[in-house]
Amino acid sequence: MDRNLALELVRATEAAALAAARFMGKGDPQSADAAASEAMHRALHSIKMRGQVRIGRRALDGFDLLTEGALVGSDETGAALDVALDALECIDSVVTGRPNAMSVVALNPTGVFMPVASLYMEKIAVGPEAAGKIDLEASPLENLVNIASAKRCYVEDLTVSILDRERHADLVRQVREAGARIQLIPDGDVSSAIATAVGDSGVDVVMGIGSARAGVLAAVALACVGGDMQCRFVPMQNGDEARIHELTGGEPRRRFGLRDLVGDGNALFAATGITAGDALGGVHFRKGGASTHSVVMRQRSGTIRFIHANHFFDRKPKY
Repeated sequence: MDRNLALELVRATEAAALAAARFMGKGDPQSADAAASEAMHRALHSIKMRGQVRIGRRALDGFDLLTEGALVGSDETGAALDVALDALECIDSVVTGRPNAMSVVALNPTGVFMPVASLYMEKIAVGPEAAGKIDLEASPLENLVNIASAKRCYVEDLTVSILDRERHADLVRQVREAGARIQLIPDGDVSSAIATAVGDSGVDVVMGIGSARAGVLAAVALACVGGDMQCRFVPMQNGDEARIHELTGGEPRRRFGLRDLVGDGNALFAATGITAGDALGGVHFRKGGASTHSVVMRQRSGTIRFIHANHFFDRKPKY
């Protein structure tokens, strides 16, 4: 896979972020979602690749150009690639003006991404310093002690990012009893997972149940930088048990790691912040243009590039 594709992908996430950011705080999720999807679709079709969406999305209005199975890219003869994406991750964060909304795209050779559909997963994710030190079968206390030991700090120094949901009441209680700090987030576990692996974000570990699609996207980023994740499926609605039984080979409590979700060698990842979060800044508009903050990662080399870009609206790219 051409390494330059990583830098091409960020054009798609920037386009989606710029489109969605216009709707920040306006309480109109359908318009924000449609604008991001359309912008990303146009940008992806300008990239010289032959891709098919394997981890996609379902628009709020029931139609999406980037649903699973959609073809993207301008090259009809090149090697086939699988695409995982979310043009607008954390819709509610955009329409309410909350943090951690971003636009995300990942690439992999065909047949690598786990087909997780609309399922949910219990997850634990850490950055490179604590890779190999987590165990989904262990208690939060045991995991936090092991993470703190790997990072050469006290459990009380750790910050755990957890989605603010009723289902996490017992998890929050156990983390508090362990002595760690907690960051309850309304949305955005992809952003928090990335934050465990980059810079001084202040996030040390992500725990809890969230979207399996978000889990795959976060897994690509963590795989690129040497982080770690364990997860397992959790039935949340009717019909989930049958799908989980199929994906786990009849072992519903089976744990999955990064290699199971995204392979082990050639993934590319790009994300652009829409609203400011733990890992990325948000879109800022100014006279005649805007600025964006993005990250681009490549699994094979472990390269992480942060890109601060200035965009001028009188010189819009022609997709």
